[in-house]
Amino acid sequence: MSSGVSTPVLTKPVDVAEYLFKRLYQIGIRSVHGLPGDFNLVALDYLPKAGLRWVGNCNELNAAYAADGYARVNGIGAIVTTFGVGELSAVNGLAGAYSEHVPVVHIVGCPSTISQRSGLLLHHMLGNGDFNTFANMSASISCAVAKLNDPAQIAIQIDNALRECYLKSRPVYIMFPTDMVEKKIEGERLETPIDLTEPANDVEREDYVVNVLLKSLHSAQKPVVLVDACAIRHRVLDEVHALIDKTKLPVFVTPMGKGAVNETHPSFGGVYAGTASAPAVKDMVEGSDLVISIGGMKSDFNTAGFSYRLSQLATIDLHSDSCTVRYSEYPGIRMKGVLRKVTAQLDVAQIKALPPPTWLEPEDAQGSDAGDVINQQWFWARIDRFLREDDIVVTETGTANFGIWETRFPANVTALNQTLWGSIGWAVGACQGAALATQDDRGLQKARRTILFEGDGSFQLTAQEVSTMIRHRLDVILFVICNDGYTIERYIHGMDAGYNDVMQWRYRDLPAAFGGNADTTKSYAVHTRGELEKLLADQDFNERKGLRFVELYMPKEDAPKSLILTAEAGAKRNAMTE
Repeated sequence: MSSGVSTPVLTKPVDVAEYLFKRLYQIGIRSVHGLPGDFNLVALDYLPKAGLRWVGNCNELNAAYAADGYARVNGIGAIVTTFGVGELSAVNGLAGAYSEHVPVVHIVGCPSTISQRSGLLLHHMLGNGDFNTFANMSASISCAVAKLNDPAQIAIQIDNALRECYLKSRPVYIMFPTDMVEKKIEGERLETPIDLTEPANDVEREDYVVNVLLKSLHSAQKPVVLVDACAIRHRVLDEVHALIDKTKLPVFVTPMGKGAVNETHPSFGGVYAGTASAPAVKDMVEGSDLVISIGGMKSDFNTAGFSYRLSQLATIDLHSDSCTVRYSEYPGIRMKGVLRKVTAQLDVAQIKALPPPTWLEPEDAQGSDAGDVINQQWFWARIDRFLREDDIVVTETGTANFGIWETRFPANVTALNQTLWGSIGWAVGACQGAALATQDDRGLQKARRTILFEGDGSFQLTAQEVSTMIRHRLDVILFVICNDGYTIERYIHGMDAGYNDVMQWRYRDLPAAFGGNADTTKSYAVHTRGELEKLLADQDFNERKGLRFVELYMPKEDAPKSLILTAEAGAKRNAMTE
């Protein structure tokens, strides 16, 4: 007897897991981070058929950091976790990706829809029968949540979630029940790529913003361009470079925006971070009568403790979802379309482009004795001569994030930092993901170098991910800055407090402990400037593949000036009572 429920006829039936993973491949993902768990195991069997590599991380937090780093280099990343215990371990890393506008697809294997309807008390639950608790937690750090419970809707849900992830450049959460993994859905949709085209602006409103911006630009006597992180995340760097190439306007980056602009470009002026800027940079940016701010994220660490001195009357802010001209806001007008029209329509004859400030190498970098200790100021000014065109540079929250401001990059360097979220330990996972992304793109032998500058305290949080670097034969140079603990915290509060100390590990022994051998890893230790100079000039160190692991010793209470200024501002804010 018929039930009266018709089953749709599928033209090209495909299992849900195959559909999902093929869509990941189509949008550019080649490796998937995460950990196995009983609610995602069957789904993981489908990865090879879709052309995807399973990474296999040491824990879910590291996997989330790695998916973040992978996405920053590749354009989008993915992580698979299991229900409850696995996904919650990843939440901190995914919250960081959300705050910093990084597109990561989070796929959570969860109990079957049958178990959910029955309200069974399963493992990994809170004991309350609510299967939506964890999805609800993740909703606040996801730009879309898709619960794949109905085969008739699953393909549309997947496509919509992936599109939102890419266009909004933020994580999405996909809840994948075990009984949906092998369900058949229409595979014909796979023949049509997901439309990742950015929606066009309303023409009339966009033209108004463009006209206002052009009038301001043509009349300005000292205009500058300031590029921040969201210009990177929302993919407008081509438009930024087209603008500065045509206008020759002096262009600056924020700490979060470092790497956004080719630092060998004749118009590049340096890093602007309020009072922590070089004096000439501060004077030019704050003395400008028009600041075109692109993708700004004016957080405390990005502005050296909110020390910007920019007049809103002289500022035009361009964002991924809105534009602000002085005090007038234009929601829904995206910066990409505005930048393209401005560049196309501007009159070069009316542009007053001043030369950028001359970059002066810090005095301490110009010479020293071989036996001198390695201090922060000397190191960050020296390291730029070690960097190469096309490197990927990852800096951890702490001295590295601030010290790198003083380093001039060669062309086409990609810089990764987590200045807004600031979760210590992030950089180890992010480095692994970034190095894997370039290996996926260019192959084992031609992958870009990935260089990580990591504090010893931060390293101890996520050190296990070194084993994943070794496992996948990633081309990584890892400097562990050994200075006895949490330097940034010392400068905020408790310079000599025991809670800012860490146990000194035998760091250089860890690659071997994590499975490395003479072919895949090599460890080094440097205590003096002479030892560092010798290492940086060593041909084998520069040319060998695999992991090069460096213990780099610096004084305990030494820090970049920019860190000290920012930490002082943070301490004052923390001490406010009203």
